[in-house]
Amino acid sequence: MDGEKALQRYGRQLIIEGFGEEGQERLRAAQVVIAGAGGLGSVISIYLAVAGVGKIRIIDHDIVELSNLNRQVLYGDSDIGGKKAQVAERKLRALNPEIVVEAVTETITDGNAFQLLGGFDAIVDAMDNLPTRYILNSVAVGQGVPLFHGAVRGFEGRATTIIPGITPCLKCIYPRAPQPEVTPVIGVAPAVIGSIEATEVIKYIVGIGELLTNRLLVYDGLNMEFMEIRLERHHDCGVCGHLAGSQR
Repeated sequence: MDGEKALQRYGRQLIIEGFGEEGQERLRAAQVVIAGAGGLGSVISIYLAVAGVGKIRIIDHDIVELSNLNRQVLYGDSDIGGKKAQVAERKLRALNPEIVVEAVTETITDGNAFQLLGGFDAIVDAMDNLPTRYILNSVAVGQGVPLFHGAVRGFEGRATTIIPGITPCLKCIYPRAPQPEVTPVIGVAPAVIGSIEATEVIKYIVGIGELLTNRLLVYDGLNMEFMEIRLERHHDCGVCGHLAGSQR
Protein backbone atom coordinates (compact mmCIF):
# COMPACT_ATOMS: atom_id res chain seq x y z
CA MET A 1 0.00 0.00 0.00
CA ASP A 2 1.41 3.36 -1.03
CA GLY A 3 0.99 6.90 0.18
CA GLU A 4 -0.31 8.98 3.04
CA LYS A 5 -3.63 9.41 1.26
CA ALA A 6 -4.25 5.65 1.30
CA LEU A 7 -3.32 5.49 4.97
CA GLN A 8 -5.92 8.16 5.67
CA ARG A 9 -8.60 6.67 3.41
CA TYR A 10 -8.37 3.18 4.91
CA GLY A 11 -7.04 4.07 8.35
CA ARG A 12 -10.06 2.92 10.36
CA GLN A 13 -10.00 -0.57 8.83
CA LEU A 14 -6.21 -0.87 8.99
CA ILE A 15 -6.38 -0.83 12.79
CA ILE A 16 -8.80 -3.77 12.91
CA GLU A 17 -7.05 -6.72 14.54
CA GLY A 18 -5.76 -9.10 11.86
CA PHE A 19 -6.34 -6.60 9.05
CA GLY A 20 -3.47 -4.12 8.79
CA GLU A 21 -1.58 -3.06 5.68
CA GLU A 22 -1.22 -6.68 4.54
CA GLY A 23 -4.99 -7.09 4.48
CA GLN A 24 -5.40 -3.82 2.62
CA GLU A 25 -2.86 -4.93 0.05
CA ARG A 26 -4.84 -8.14 -0.49
CA LEU A 27 -7.94 -6.06 -1.14
CA ARG A 28 -6.02 -3.83 -3.55
CA ALA A 29 -4.82 -6.88 -5.49
CA ALA A 30 -8.25 -8.57 -5.58
CA GLN A 31 -10.55 -8.75 -8.59
CA VAL A 32 -14.26 -9.23 -7.90
CA VAL A 33 -17.17 -9.53 -10.32
CA ILE A 34 -20.66 -8.52 -9.20
CA ALA A 35 -23.54 -9.95 -11.20
CA GLY A 36 -26.39 -7.47 -10.92
CA ALA A 37 -26.50 -3.73 -10.22
CA GLY A 38 -29.89 -3.56 -8.54
CA GLY A 39 -30.78 -3.45 -4.84
CA LEU A 40 -28.18 -5.97 -3.72
CA GLY A 41 -25.59 -4.91 -6.27
CA SER A 42 -25.85 -1.25 -5.25
CA VAL A 43 -25.02 -1.98 -1.62
CA ILE A 44 -22.38 -4.62 -2.32
CA SER A 45 -20.54 -2.53 -4.87
CA ILE A 46 -20.52 0.59 -2.69
CA TYR A 47 -18.95 -1.18 0.27
CA LEU A 48 -16.43 -3.15 -1.78
CA ALA A 49 -15.41 0.04 -3.55
CA VAL A 50 -14.90 2.10 -0.40
CA ALA A 51 -13.06 -0.81 1.25
CA GLY A 52 -10.51 -0.66 -1.57
CA VAL A 53 -11.10 -3.79 -3.67
CA GLY A 54 -8.70 -3.16 -6.54
CA LYS A 55 -10.88 -4.20 -9.48
CA ILE A 56 -14.65 -4.49 -9.61
CA ARG A 57 -16.57 -5.59 -12.68
CA ILE A 58 -20.30 -4.94 -12.44
CA ILE A 59 -22.62 -6.66 -14.92
CA ASP A 60 -26.20 -5.59 -15.63
CA HIS A 61 -28.14 -5.16 -18.89
CA ASP A 62 -31.02 -3.10 -17.45
CA ILE A 63 -31.64 0.64 -17.44
CA VAL A 64 -32.54 2.71 -14.38
CA GLU A 65 -36.30 3.09 -13.88
CA LEU A 66 -38.33 5.10 -11.39
CA SER A 67 -39.60 1.87 -9.81
CA ASN A 68 -36.00 0.95 -8.87
CA LEU A 69 -35.41 3.92 -6.62
CA ASN A 70 -36.94 2.58 -3.41
CA ARG A 71 -34.06 0.10 -3.04
CA GLN A 72 -31.30 0.69 -5.62
CA VAL A 73 -29.34 3.31 -3.75
CA LEU A 74 -26.69 3.93 -6.41
CA TYR A 75 -29.27 5.80 -8.50
CA GLY A 76 -31.43 8.90 -8.34
CA ASP A 77 -34.02 10.60 -10.54
CA SER A 78 -31.36 12.11 -12.79
CA ASP A 79 -30.11 8.60 -13.67
CA ILE A 80 -33.45 7.33 -15.01
CA GLY A 81 -33.00 5.98 -18.52
CA GLY A 82 -29.27 5.36 -18.09
CA LYS A 83 -27.72 1.91 -18.21
CA LYS A 84 -27.33 0.67 -14.65
CA ALA A 85 -23.82 -0.74 -15.02
CA GLN A 86 -22.53 2.45 -16.61
CA VAL A 87 -24.14 4.70 -14.00
CA ALA A 88 -22.81 2.42 -11.27
CA GLU A 89 -19.31 2.60 -12.74
CA ARG A 90 -19.39 6.40 -12.65
CA LYS A 91 -20.70 6.54 -9.09
CA LEU A 92 -18.23 3.97 -7.77
CA ARG A 93 -15.27 5.71 -9.38
CA ALA A 94 -16.38 8.92 -7.71
CA LEU A 95 -16.53 7.13 -4.36
CA ASN A 96 -13.01 5.73 -4.76
CA PRO A 97 -10.86 6.95 -7.67
CA GLU A 98 -8.05 4.61 -6.61
CA ILE A 99 -9.78 1.44 -7.83
CA VAL A 100 -10.62 0.05 -11.27
CA VAL A 101 -14.33 -0.30 -12.07
CA GLU A 102 -15.59 -1.98 -15.25
CA ALA A 103 -19.16 -1.77 -16.52
CA VAL A 104 -20.57 -4.61 -18.60
CA THR A 105 -24.03 -4.01 -20.07
CA GLU A 106 -24.68 -7.55 -21.27
CA THR A 107 -27.11 -10.24 -20.20
CA ILE A 108 -25.40 -13.20 -18.53
CA THR A 109 -26.16 -16.40 -20.47
CA ASP A 110 -24.79 -19.93 -20.70
CA GLY A 111 -22.98 -18.83 -23.84
CA ASN A 112 -21.07 -15.85 -22.43
CA ALA A 113 -20.84 -16.61 -18.70
CA PHE A 114 -17.27 -17.88 -18.62
CA GLN A 115 -16.12 -14.91 -20.68
CA LEU A 116 -17.87 -12.39 -18.41
CA LEU A 117 -17.20 -14.05 -15.05
CA GLY A 118 -13.99 -16.00 -15.59
CA GLY A 119 -10.63 -15.02 -14.14
CA PHE A 120 -11.93 -13.24 -11.05
CA ASP A 121 -11.09 -14.06 -7.43
CA ALA A 122 -14.73 -14.03 -6.37
CA ILE A 123 -18.18 -14.02 -7.96
CA VAL A 124 -20.91 -12.10 -6.14
CA ASP A 125 -24.55 -13.00 -6.73
CA ALA A 126 -26.69 -9.85 -6.76
CA MET A 127 -29.26 -11.23 -9.19
CA ASP A 128 -33.03 -11.38 -8.86
CA ASN A 129 -33.73 -14.75 -10.49
CA LEU A 130 -32.58 -18.31 -9.85
CA PRO A 131 -31.93 -19.39 -13.46
CA THR A 132 -29.18 -16.77 -13.82
CA ARG A 133 -27.90 -17.64 -10.36
CA TYR A 134 -27.52 -21.24 -11.55
CA ILE A 135 -25.25 -19.95 -14.32
CA LEU A 136 -23.10 -18.08 -11.78
CA ASN A 137 -22.97 -21.25 -9.71
CA SER A 138 -21.78 -23.34 -12.65
CA VAL A 139 -18.97 -20.91 -13.43
CA ALA A 140 -17.91 -20.73 -9.78
CA VAL A 141 -17.79 -24.51 -9.46
CA GLY A 142 -16.10 -24.90 -12.83
CA GLN A 143 -13.36 -22.42 -11.93
CA GLY A 144 -13.07 -23.28 -8.26
CA VAL A 145 -13.79 -19.75 -7.04
CA PRO A 146 -16.17 -18.73 -4.25
CA LEU A 147 -19.71 -17.60 -4.93
CA PHE A 148 -21.30 -15.18 -2.47
CA HIS A 149 -25.07 -15.64 -2.61
CA GLY A 150 -27.81 -13.37 -1.36
CA ALA A 151 -31.53 -13.02 -2.06
CA VAL A 152 -34.37 -10.86 -0.73
CA ARG A 153 -38.16 -10.83 -0.68
CA GLY A 154 -40.28 -8.30 1.20
CA PHE A 155 -38.66 -7.69 4.59
CA GLU A 156 -36.78 -11.00 4.38
CA GLY A 157 -33.49 -12.18 2.99
CA ARG A 158 -30.93 -14.96 3.02
CA ALA A 159 -27.24 -15.34 2.39
CA THR A 160 -24.54 -17.99 2.23
CA THR A 161 -20.95 -18.34 1.06
CA ILE A 162 -20.25 -21.15 -1.39
CA ILE A 163 -16.73 -22.60 -1.64
CA PRO A 164 -16.58 -25.26 -4.38
CA GLY A 165 -15.55 -28.66 -3.03
CA ILE A 166 -16.13 -27.60 0.58
CA THR A 167 -19.72 -26.37 0.78
CA PRO A 168 -22.95 -27.20 -1.00
CA CYS A 169 -23.30 -25.38 -4.29
CA LEU A 170 -26.38 -23.36 -5.14
CA LYS A 171 -27.97 -26.29 -6.97
CA CYS A 172 -27.65 -28.39 -3.79
CA ILE A 173 -29.46 -25.69 -1.84
CA TYR A 174 -32.13 -24.91 -4.44
CA PRO A 175 -32.62 -27.98 -6.66
CA ARG A 176 -35.48 -26.36 -8.62
CA ALA A 177 -36.25 -22.80 -9.61
CA PRO A 178 -39.62 -21.37 -8.50
CA GLN A 179 -42.08 -19.80 -10.89
CA PRO A 180 -41.02 -16.26 -11.87
CA GLU A 181 -42.79 -13.41 -10.11
CA VAL A 182 -42.56 -9.69 -9.50
CA THR A 183 -40.75 -9.83 -6.17
CA PRO A 184 -41.97 -7.50 -3.43
CA VAL A 185 -39.11 -5.80 -1.59
CA ILE A 186 -38.48 -2.96 0.85
CA GLY A 187 -35.16 -1.19 0.39
CA VAL A 188 -33.79 -2.07 3.82
CA ALA A 189 -33.81 -5.82 2.98
CA PRO A 190 -31.15 -5.63 0.25
CA ALA A 191 -29.27 -3.16 2.46
CA VAL A 192 -28.97 -5.83 5.16
CA ILE A 193 -28.26 -8.80 2.89
CA GLY A 194 -25.98 -6.86 0.56
CA SER A 195 -23.92 -5.70 3.53
CA ILE A 196 -23.61 -9.30 4.69
CA GLU A 197 -22.43 -10.39 1.25
CA ALA A 198 -19.89 -7.55 1.10
CA THR A 199 -18.66 -8.47 4.58
CA GLU A 200 -18.12 -12.07 3.48
CA VAL A 201 -16.19 -10.98 0.39
CA ILE A 202 -13.91 -8.73 2.44
CA LYS A 203 -13.30 -11.44 5.06
CA TYR A 204 -12.50 -13.99 2.36
CA ILE A 205 -10.01 -11.72 0.60
CA VAL A 206 -8.30 -10.50 3.76
CA GLY A 207 -8.36 -13.96 5.36
CA ILE A 208 -9.94 -13.12 8.71
CA GLY A 209 -12.95 -14.34 10.63
CA GLU A 210 -15.30 -17.26 10.01
CA LEU A 211 -17.12 -17.38 6.69
CA LEU A 212 -20.82 -18.13 6.28
CA THR A 213 -20.04 -21.59 4.89
CA ASN A 214 -22.33 -24.62 5.18
CA ARG A 215 -24.91 -22.28 6.70
CA LEU A 216 -27.82 -20.38 5.20
CA LEU A 217 -28.41 -17.18 7.18
CA VAL A 218 -32.09 -16.23 7.10
CA TYR A 219 -33.15 -12.68 8.01
CA ASP A 220 -36.70 -11.78 9.05
CA GLY A 221 -36.91 -8.01 9.20
CA LEU A 222 -40.53 -7.84 10.32
CA ASN A 223 -39.76 -9.74 13.52
CA MET A 224 -36.09 -8.70 13.57
CA GLU A 225 -34.83 -12.24 13.81
CA PHE A 226 -31.88 -14.08 12.32
CA MET A 227 -31.74 -17.85 12.07
CA GLU A 228 -29.33 -20.35 10.51
CA ILE A 229 -30.08 -23.45 8.48
CA ARG A 230 -27.28 -26.02 8.31
CA LEU A 231 -26.44 -27.05 4.77
CA GLU A 232 -25.01 -30.30 3.40
CA ARG A 233 -23.58 -31.21 0.03
CA HIS A 234 -25.32 -33.74 -2.21
CA HIS A 235 -23.07 -36.40 -3.70
CA ASP A 236 -25.45 -36.75 -6.64
CA CYS A 237 -25.59 -33.02 -7.44
CA GLY A 238 -25.24 -32.55 -11.18
CA VAL A 239 -23.05 -29.46 -10.71
CA CYS A 240 -20.71 -30.15 -7.80
CA GLY A 241 -21.21 -33.88 -7.09
CA HIS A 242 -18.00 -34.79 -8.94
CA LEU A 243 -15.78 -32.72 -6.66
CA ALA A 244 -13.55 -34.47 -4.14
CA GLY A 245 -15.00 -34.89 -0.68
CA SER A 246 -18.61 -34.72 -1.86
CA GLN A 247 -21.06 -36.20 0.61
CA ARG A 248 -24.76 -36.14 1.33
